[in-house]
Amino acid sequence: MKTRPAEIENGSMAIITEELRTRGVALPPEDAAVILRCIHASADFDYAETLRFTPGAVEAGVKALRRGTEIVTDTNMALAGLSRPGLKKLGGAAYCFMADERVAEAARERGTTRAVAAVDWAAARHPHAILAVGNAPTALLRIAEKIEEGLRPALVIGVPVGFVNVAESKERVLESCEKHGVPAIVALGRKGGSSIAAAVCNALLYTAADMLDPKKRGWS
Repeated sequence: MKTRPAEIENGSMAIITEELRTRGVALPPEDAAVILRCIHASADFDYAETLRFTPGAVEAGVKALRRGTEIVTDTNMALAGLSRPGLKKLGGAAYCFMADERVAEAARERGTTRAVAAVDWAAARHPHAILAVGNAPTALLRIAEKIEEGLRPALVIGVPVGFVNVAESKERVLESCEKHGVPAIVALGRKGGSSIAAAVCNALLYTAADMLDPKKRGWS
């Protein structure tokens, strides 16, 4: 007898929840869907400790998605991992500008990284988007600068992975978001990645579209 996809996901979430209980970890109810989805995507329970949420960040992200707010990612991998049914149900859209030749040209002209140029491009065209960064710490640092200059995205998701300027960029963007009242979800430390950026976005998409139960996504 084959195990159905919905049964696999629900079973995985049950295992994660039980293991968290045995570790003595009680998740804040308002943040639980995001934390569980990150652990599910990575099998890494550290996210129960390292994910930081500004007050009301999940609620702000869900409300923004229900308004059809677009998502901008820093990698095509994260973009590919987003739930298309969730976006469609909510009337939303998602973009990644890293491979856009106009962004590449702007980066060459200004002598910046493509990630920085992509943030500037997104800020000019989608100033109130959800910005999801899973790879480039320079993108997070530029987002922090843009927030200081007046940018007000609907939500910043800061989860790049790596060793150089990664932890520092996360702390910097979290500080800027807290200072200026911008909702943020940040994975402190070195861990993260495009899959985690997509996991955070999908937790918000599924919550906003009432699709946390995989059966509501059409899974059997």
